[in-house]
Amino acid sequence: MADSNPTTAADIVAAVRDKKIRAVDVTKAAIARAEQVKDLNALIILNKDPAIAAAAEIDEGSRGALPLAGLPIVVKDNINTADMPTSAGTPALQNARTSRNAPSWDRLLKAGAIMIGKANMHELAFGITSTNLASFAGPVKNPYDKTRIPGGSSGGTAAAIAAGIVSCGLGSDTGGSTRVPAALCGIVGLRPSVGNGGAQRRYDDANLVVPISHTRDTVGPMGRTVADVALLDSVITATPMAKIEPLRGKRFGIPAAFWSGLDRDLETVTRAARAKLADAGVVLVDVDMPGLFELDAKVSFPVALHEIADIPAYLEASGITDVTLADIVAGIASPDVKGVFGAITTDAFGAAYQDAITVHRPALQKMYEAYFRDNNLDCILFPTTIAPAPFRSMPGRGPARCRSMAARRCRHSTP
Repeated sequence: MADSNPTTAADIVAAVRDKKIRAVDVTKAAIARAEQVKDLNALIILNKDPAIAAAAEIDEGSRGALPLAGLPIVVKDNINTADMPTSAGTPALQNARTSRNAPSWDRLLKAGAIMIGKANMHELAFGITSTNLASFAGPVKNPYDKTRIPGGSSGGTAAAIAAGIVSCGLGSDTGGSTRVPAALCGIVGLRPSVGNGGAQRRYDDANLVVPISHTRDTVGPMGRTVADVALLDSVITATPMAKIEPLRGKRFGIPAAFWSGLDRDLETVTRAARAKLADAGVVLVDVDMPGLFELDAKVSFPVALHEIADIPAYLEASGITDVTLADIVAGIASPDVKGVFGAITTDAFGAAYQDAITVHRPALQKMYEAYFRDNNLDCILFPTTIAPAPFRSMPGRGPARCRSMAARRCRHSTP
């Protein structure tokens, strides 16, 4: 957006509401910025004319009092949007039109948010680099250094925010997909709680987001600031916006396992952050979580790579009748994703699934519960990834290291 425009979500909404700026002007600025940085491949679809038309309705007064009136956002392209295709970044779904909006997006839409485009992503959300080799998508680039990855799988949403196209948007998260790109692009990403499903889910978009795992998938807001994310979350959940909590006296757990093997420069930055928190009155509690990674390994892949069988249910619920799971698998363009789907189609983890769900996942949840309870903690503090954004041009190294980061820093945090 132009430098003269407000940049946070709340400021944009307030400026439009107070008629200090027109929603059309904010929307046009976002679209112009998207076109200016289109080489980032942050967006799969630019929703130009419909977005401007929606902004005009707000300026004309018919929707100007809504809580997000005039706020441009982007939506990850695995989240159902009834007025445009939802591709999940994969060829077989490139032109798939869904019959219903995902509820999380629908609530933002009804609150006055304006979608300027569908965000690019790691193909089918199966990876954390957003190096998508589908011809209509392309590899997403990090806005701070185009030779590096933005993280994934919500890399397009993160890149759009970091590049100043929008202040906030929607991603999705199964094992780090809002948090990894947020970390590598210098923004904020939230993974809402999924609990044990049902009423314990903070967001419920069942069968209306291209799935990996019904147990672990969730839509998640991403933004330039914590307040941006809190604003979207409050609208999606129809609850009051979260308030700032004082830091003094809060107890943050510091498990050694989360802080091992860090890149040297990253460790310097994160330890400086720890020192600032301590200076602000946070109590840092150095207590490890022995056996965490070993237990997580019994849950993460067995659950995610077995539950991908949810795709046919998604296709049916979304009204997509001319595409099958076999069509999707046959059309996968990215070699890393095609390799993963080889394990899926043979159900390589099927035998481990029941124990993963009924034994190991509950044990992992109890481990976290005990860690918080026994140490009287308010949260756990750790680096999201073990390294800064790797280069996209590291043959055989960049993606592998990113997969390692996902295994060690993300999957365990989503039991």
